[in-house]
This record gives sequence, structure tokens and C-alpha cells, in this order.
Amino acid sequence: MFSEKPSGQRWLCAVILFNLYSVDNKAIAGILYETADLLEIDAADSFRIRSYRNAAQAVENNTEQIKDLINEPKKVLAIAGIGKGMLINLQELFSTGSLTVQADLLKKYHPSMLQLLKIQGLGPKTIALIWSAYQVCDVDGVEKLAREGKIRELPRMGEKHEQKLLKAIEDYRRISGRFLIDAAELEARQLTEYLAKLPGIDRITPAGSLRRGRETVGDLDILVTGQACCGEVERQQAVQYIAKYPPLMSIIAQGDNKISFRLRSDMQVDVRLLPPESFGAAMQYFTGSKAHNVALRQRALKLGYTLNEYSLADLKTEQPVAGRTEEDIYARLKLDYVPPELRENLGEIDAAEKHTLPKLIALEDLQGDVHMHTVETDGRNTIEEMAEAAKARGYKYMAITDHSKNLAFANGLDDTRAVAHIKRIHEANDKIDGITIFAGIEVDILADGDLDLSDDVLAQMDLVIASVHSVFNQEAAKMTDRLLKAIANPNTSLIGHPTGRLQLRRDAYQFDMDRVLTAAAKHKVAMELNSYPDRLDLNDVHLRQAKQRGVKIVINTDSHHTSHLDKIRYGILQARRAWLTKDDVLNTLSAEKFAKAMKSEWN
Repeated sequence: MFSEKPSGQRWLCAVILFNLYSVDNKAIAGILYETADLLEIDAADSFRIRSYRNAAQAVENNTEQIKDLINEPKKVLAIAGIGKGMLINLQELFSTGSLTVQADLLKKYHPSMLQLLKIQGLGPKTIALIWSAYQVCDVDGVEKLAREGKIRELPRMGEKHEQKLLKAIEDYRRISGRFLIDAAELEARQLTEYLAKLPGIDRITPAGSLRRGRETVGDLDILVTGQACCGEVERQQAVQYIAKYPPLMSIIAQGDNKISFRLRSDMQVDVRLLPPESFGAAMQYFTGSKAHNVALRQRALKLGYTLNEYSLADLKTEQPVAGRTEEDIYARLKLDYVPPELRENLGEIDAAEKHTLPKLIALEDLQGDVHMHTVETDGRNTIEEMAEAAKARGYKYMAITDHSKNLAFANGLDDTRAVAHIKRIHEANDKIDGITIFAGIEVDILADGDLDLSDDVLAQMDLVIASVHSVFNQEAAKMTDRLLKAIANPNTSLIGHPTGRLQLRRDAYQFDMDRVLTAAAKHKVAMELNSYPDRLDLNDVHLRQAKQRGVKIVINTDSHHTSHLDKIRYGILQARRAWLTKDDVLNTLSAEKFAKAMKSEWN
């Protein structure tokens, strides 16, 4: 372990070490992306930098795990974006546990360089410029330079850039230690796979904010039960086994039935070993928010019980009356079972008492996903491949919604190409049985609120997603007017990722949400719940606002690859947190009814 090393050295080891418990495509891609960034800082040849980025994207998007292909070089080379040189790098990674070029660059520049890359607006070229001028490579150092007015003295910099950098550093410190839900889920899944190999383990369940479906996660709570958790000797052996988990970087605390540690990703994990009779109580205790748990304990006291992580017990006799399951605890407290996503003390306890909890939307309620891109713009698959993937998920319909011309970097469609694309989508729809393929577009909302394709072309679409992709820094009043104008366009079916945020990277742009939702209800324009973990936009608070104002929701993935369709579950979690039912979501409708809804025909 590396618990005795300074944090910088420990982080360096975390980047370089590679082991079989985290060799998924995302981890490999992360190393290749970081290597590309370091090469750019090092002013390396642009072709070489691009080769690492292309390989990273290829690995990340590949449906098969590289670890399963590495001993079959021909299959690896068959992946577009990976050549013979990159194959050698991947083979080195798997055979030695490190990538020489990355390790050498980290020694040269110090690992804190990669932390700087997480600050919005601070790219490799700017970092290289700062390093060349001041030999500074950490967040504190760069902040000090900015406050002293030294950043503005650099080429292509100025006072305005300097102030933006200080704001970005402030934002970085605010969100530091938070992780996207898919990253937390991946860490939980890998640890669960490791724990499942320990004899005597019956159940392993994540709790905490991950189980509640929070959009970002600070740490992981993992609850474990079984024979291995019942005796003192067995628990000690289990704790020792957990301490050997390869991605574990340092142990924070270790006790008889709990171990807390920090992972390579810097995420903190608490694993608790529980006897079966306490598992339900612990699940309730470590899942609910603080406010939910306080309210539930107060209710327990009024009913003559005490509630903690071990059991629900009689207040007088101290004898447990429930604890094995969560359902038993809620029932004893004269409540309907409260789904984990609702445990935020936002009225769920009163609703559970009155038997008025809604039947929350579930994944199987969705009939289609209608926001996806193809090779025609910046997607990775064809129309047919996306359709077959959607069909395999059991969807009744889907939509191809490639980008429009304002997104030049994504090869967006102009009017002529858009019309031709509609024809290709219709041809695919005629060819593929068992699923309806709608022809759509994700059109840009320009700075003045106009849409960047002609109304004549948009009128030919089955649905039109209108989205903001640029000029995010408009004043709130101007951005509000911009969105209102887009909503008023008779061709607009729904507003895509409505607040424009990128979680842990970019704040939402400012606008009057109430006015926008009121207009959406008036014009019968739906709001998207973009399920991609980087976005989860709208969030649960805004979704509740939309529901209150009678605005319908469409849950989409914004898929650029067939594998992205799986991310729909994160949108479902946010919808459930917002108390949404299938009646609130348009893509729970049949294909015929959904098509009408996209033309503003919904109740």
C-alpha cells in the first residue's frame, strides 16, 4: 500500500499502476487520454497526440473489453483508431502494469499537472505556457499567480482570462471530491465482484447517495452480510481480505466490522460487515438522507420505538422488533415502503403514511429513446446499427436526431444534407421490422433564439430537439428570451438538455426557469431529461417544477454509440427522484401517440 507516501507520490502511483481489477475499457481510455494531454503539455508532435486520443476514444467506445482481446492482436488491430504502435503500448500496459511514455512524462512534469487539466478553461497549451514561464504545476501555485496578476502577462492572456481562471479554480474546489454517478457505480460494481469471491458472503449492496440515485456521489457505502460477517474471527478475516483489494490506495480506518479506505480514483469507501438480522436496518440507515433518517427516528420515538443502524427496537424493553428487511421497519412504523430515490424528507413520509406514494416510473415503462446520433455527424454507428441496438433493448420506437449545421465541429447537417438524411432514415425504417424509426434532428438554438435550419426542412421532421450548444454566457434575461423564442417555434418538439450544464465541469447557464416552463406548457413543448451522466439535465428539482406546471418530459440518452443506450437507467433514477410516473413521460406512450405528442398533440 502507499499510506505512508505523500499525497502527490501516492497519486502518481495510482496513475501508473494498472491491475486486473480495473482493466475495463474506461480505465484504459483514461490512461491514453492522460498521456495525450501530457504529450500536448510537452509540445509533442500533433500526429502523435492525436493517435493517443483516437485510440482512447476507440477503446472507450468499443463494445468488447480490451482485456479479453489483448492476446488476439488481429482483433485489437481491427478496432478503428488502434494501429500497430498503439497495440504495442496496450500490450506493455497489460504485461508490465504501466505505460513507459506516461510514466516518463509524469516524472518530468509532476502528477499535479493532470489536476490542472480538470479546471475548466485551463487546457494543455495554457498549462505548458504557465510551466515554461513560472515552473508552476499545481492548483495552489496557479491560483497564486492569478491573484498576483502574473497570468495576464503571458501571451494570449489578459485580465479577463485571469479572472475567469480564478472563478474556474473556485468552482473546481467546490466540486472536488464529487464523482459522476456512473463512475461511482463502476467502482461499486468492481468492488462487489471482488467481495463476492469471499466465501460466506450472501449479499453485497451499495447504500448511501448512490442507492438514492443522486446525480453525483461523494463516497461509497457498501453493506455486506452472510456467514463471513457473523463471528469475530470471520469478520477479521473478511476485513483482511478487503484490505488486499488491489485498487485500494490507503486505509483510513479499520475495525472489527468496518473498513474505510481510499481508492485509486480518490473515492472513499466504507464497507460494513453485518449480521443478517441487522441488514435491513443498516440498509435503511445508510441509504436515507440525514433529514429523512431524523424524521423517521422521530416517528419511531412517537410510536414507542428506537431506530438505529442495528434494529428497530421497543423503547422500553430494548428488544428488536424489526431489522432484517427495510420493508419490516417501514411497516412497523405504519408506513408504506419508501423507495430509496425518495428518501430526502420532501414529503415522502407523510405520503407513505397516507398511502399516497406515487407508482414511480420504471425502466420497463419506456417505449423508446429518441435522441441519438450517427456517423452522419459525430456518432460512431450507422442508422441501422442504432436501430438494431434499440430494438434489442425491447424498444418499440427510436429516433435519429443528428446535429444541425451550427455545430460545424460535429459535421452538422445543413438543409440539403438534412433532407437527404430524412430519406435514409425512412429507408431504414422500411427495411427493419419490429421497431419504428422516427426521423428527427437536434437543431441549434442560435444566440437570438432562431433555429439554425429552415422551417421548411424542420417541418418534414417527425420531431425536432432544440438545444443550446454555444454562447452560454448570455445574461439571464437574454438567455430566457432566447429559449422562449425557440419554444414558440411551431416546429420545436422538445428542448434538449435544457440548462446546458456539464456536471463537475460547467455550470448551467442562467435563465428564468419558471417563465420557460410556463411557455413550454402553453406551446406543448416537452423538456428533455438527458440521461447521459455528464448531464442529467433536467435535474430532479427542475423535473419537479416541470411536473407542477404540467410540462411533459422525454427521457433520452443522447447516444453517440450503441453502448450509450444503457445509460437510460441514470435518467430513470432522476425521474424517480422527482416523483415522476409514466404519465409524466411522453416516451412511455405508443409509437402512434408519441408521434402526435411530438407535434404538440398531448394533454
